[in-house]
Amino acid sequence: MTETFGFLLSDTSRLLRRRFDERARTLGATRTQWKALLGISRQEGINQGGLADILEVEPITLCRLIDRLEESGLVERRRDPNDRRAWQLFLTDKAHPVLDELRGRGAELTAQALRGIPEETIAQLSEVLNRIRENLADAPQPQKGVAHG
Repeated sequence: MTETFGFLLSDTSRLLRRRFDERARTLGATRTQWKALLGISRQEGINQGGLADILEVEPITLCRLIDRLEESGLVERRRDPNDRRAWQLFLTDKAHPVLDELRGRGAELTAQALRGIPEETIAQLSEVLNRIRENLADAPQPQKGVAHG
């Protein structure tokens, strides 16, 4: 079977996620928790709806995840001063070493995945993947209910 580009990209991504999950579990974390912590670290004070959009999860799913992170002492919810219905999310001091450790595990995994590949090739691959991402992000979205013909 000839593997298509899309299949190879998808399968590689799946394997990266699986290997990262294995490493994160040794720290008592999940990839989803790590992504939430990383998202909050990049945008301290983000509200739950905004983080749900970034993580591509339903708000109720994120709410349960944040509940667990808050119970673990990694995240703090604060009322949004501009919207009494919304909560802003902040990392606690306890979260920073956990994030550092998870970043370290991610770096180890990246090194393993790229082992034996020349730096020049890695740079080219990164450029190509960035371009593909830009192409897909800029692609026109199909309109619902519009007949083509």
